Amino acid sequence: MQKTRCRETSSVGLHRLTVVKRGRCAEVQTLYIIDHVGLTFIPSSAVESGTNVTLQCEASISKDSASEPAYRFKFTKNDQVISSFDTREDKAQYELLPARAADSGSYGCHVTVKEKSKSSLERRLTVTGLQKPVLFLNQSEVFESEEVVVRCSAPSEKGSLIFYFHQSSGSRESHEVKPAKSDGNSMETRLVLRQIGESHIYCDYEIPLVGRSNHSDQVQVLVKGAFISPIMNILPSSEVYEGSLIEVVCKVVGHWKNVDVFLIKDKKILKQALVSLSHRFRAQEGDSGELMCKAERGSVQKETYQKITVKELISKPRLSVEPRDLFEGDHLKVICSVSIYVPDQIQNNTLKYFIYKDHKEVNRGRVYSTRAQVSKNGNYTCKVQASSPSSSFVKESQTLVVNAKVPVSKPTMSVVGGTLVLGKPFQLICQSEQGSLPIEYTLHVPNESPEVKVTTNPGEKAIFTATVTKISQLNNFLCQARNHQQIPAEIITGQQLLASTTIIEPVSKPILTSIPDIKDITERHDVTLYCSIPRGSTPVTFTWFSVDTRTLLTSLTSLKLKSSYVISDVGTQHNGGYYCVSTNAANVTKSSEVLTIAVRMAGWKKALIAVLCLLLLVALILLIIFKKRLISFKRKRGPELSVKSAGTKIERLSLTQSEVTHMANATPSMMGKSVWSEHVSGSESDNENAVVAPKSAELEYAEVQTKQADPSREPVKKGTDTTYSEVRHSTQGVPKAADSQASVEYAELNHDAEAQSGDGNHDDHTVQEQHKEEPCEDNCGTNTDTNTDTNNDTNNDTNNDTNNDTNNDTGGPGE
Repeated sequence: MQKTRCRETSSVGLHRLTVVKRGRCAEVQTLYIIDHVGLTFIPSSAVESGTNVTLQCEASISKDSASEPAYRFKFTKNDQVISSFDTREDKAQYELLPARAADSGSYGCHVTVKEKSKSSLERRLTVTGLQKPVLFLNQSEVFESEEVVVRCSAPSEKGSLIFYFHQSSGSRESHEVKPAKSDGNSMETRLVLRQIGESHIYCDYEIPLVGRSNHSDQVQVLVKGAFISPIMNILPSSEVYEGSLIEVVCKVVGHWKNVDVFLIKDKKILKQALVSLSHRFRAQEGDSGELMCKAERGSVQKETYQKITVKELISKPRLSVEPRDLFEGDHLKVICSVSIYVPDQIQNNTLKYFIYKDHKEVNRGRVYSTRAQVSKNGNYTCKVQASSPSSSFVKESQTLVVNAKVPVSKPTMSVVGGTLVLGKPFQLICQSEQGSLPIEYTLHVPNESPEVKVTTNPGEKAIFTATVTKISQLNNFLCQARNHQQIPAEIITGQQLLASTTIIEPVSKPILTSIPDIKDITERHDVTLYCSIPRGSTPVTFTWFSVDTRTLLTSLTSLKLKSSYVISDVGTQHNGGYYCVSTNAANVTKSSEVLTIAVRMAGWKKALIAVLCLLLLVALILLIIFKKRLISFKRKRGPELSVKSAGTKIERLSLTQSEVTHMANATPSMMGKSVWSEHVSGSESDNENAVVAPKSAELEYAEVQTKQADPSREPVKKGTDTTYSEVRHSTQGVPKAADSQASVEYAELNHDAEAQSGDGNHDDHTVQEQHKEEPCEDNCGTNTDTNTDTNNDTNNDTNNDTNNDTNNDTGGPGE
């Protein structure tokens, strides 16, 4: 019977096992959790070097079935994986056989079960004690400064080691010779032993983060001295004159065969040989110095030093020029000279001088004289030729460059940019086209200290800063150029600037005027605002502004110092202040004073108003004259009293006989008074003596003037009697406020006893009838008395004033 095979699958946090059930595969899910991972050291976490140590990692998990999952264990040291493997067991081990100091460190264990993982806590393993190192030397006897091969090792140790080599001797304390780092547990290197005699060599090593080992056993080595120091002889002497023959001998004394000998001067090998050498040469001026003889055997070297001095029979010539500050046209002298001369060693008449210009001979002798000019400029050299008993020689001087300076030419002055603004600083250039450097420029400005500039580079310009407020000040500018103190300075004045410079004068304060004058500006006319400046360079930009509206009116650029702006058809809306602003290329802006415009009324309007006023005045005068004539006319009307009522009902005036008699018997002082009527309406003028009538019914009194009584009648007193008439106002039919006032006109009564007696009786009767017809009110008596007293006082004052005025106009009563 064939068996059914099933396989395992897994998912996150879940283990699936497929099992056989009734001949078929069925999935069984296994759940698990990693509870804990622990790490232990066996036998301990601190051991001696050489002890076997086992690291054991154990994982504890929880699950829902008996099946064991697959585990993956990882062991780490200092966060580096040192071992990894899979197992079905929940434990794993890692062995250190044996443990060495290099195994010290921090260890950890990491367990992974399917997709789940967990780590143990980090634990530190400390392994104490290092293996004693072993030292080996390739030879036990060496010469000084020879190399010896040494090897230090610790076979049982692991990791990267740092080895240290030491040397000790009887006369010196132990000292470290050389450190060396190795990636393994051994190190081989070379040591140079220079200390002659017996020495002891030993080594130790260090493991980083662990410690340092004990010393190895000491190994004895014998260092022998290499006596190969050479000797050097100079023949005939170490001090000779130039031209003398010199021999230098350098050799090593002893039975050495493999020693090289070198003769060296200024690090240059002059000759080389085995054991001994000899070098011959003729001494020259530059041969003075130190010679070195060096012997070399393997890595051992020995040196010997000796100085040699070569004295000059004649020094190297030197050229000089006079004068030192040479200018074209000066007398030029080129002189060749020597500072050292030994006549005893030089044969007679063998010393000769030669002067060359640009490698061409120009003179035989010590001095070359000529006139300085361009053709004489060049490179000069001098040669000296001499002979001694042993040799002859030629010496040449260094090159001397002769270049006669060019006197400075007349300078020119110019303004940087070619434009100058009065009142503002500007840069002034003073420059000479020709002249050898350095050139000293001096600028003289009126009322200021001179300013000096020195140019030392080709093409450099002397630039000064100055300021002028007037064009005429430029004439007083002065620039001096000088490059030789013995030659007068070249001078240029500032007049040159007037022709070569654009001079801009800033605008002055503008003046704003108007045409017509501000006093004569009338509406419906044009006004021209002229803005002008007394000084300034053109073109000038003029701008007009309104003060009240704070707006720019217009801006114009003019080639003249004056421009205008026209306000057309002015009216009261143009009233207010105006000002103008001017500017030009100097970028200086000036504002004028404010000009205030007040637009006046047109002339024809004034004439019309004047005519209307005259017509009104004439009408008023005519009205006054008319009223006066009307009053005079009414005064001359007859002796009757006329009373007009302002209401709808005519009011009556009654005089009783007793009142007439009382008036006739009045004192003379009462004579001549006129009777006035009071207007209830207050619309009449004061000339008509108007008073406001009371609204309630009351008595009014009129003053009556009487004439002399007739002689045939009952005598009466002379004078004027005052007769009061009682006037009652009806309360019925009262008109409107404007028409409810009664107008009482003035009436003059002339009493003629004879002609008017009949009429007088009729009047009395009429008055009495009227008096009877007017019923008296309840307070009639009171009002009569009160009004009588009051009206007496008032009418007396009023009538007196009025009658006086009336009498003055009419000539008095009776006229």
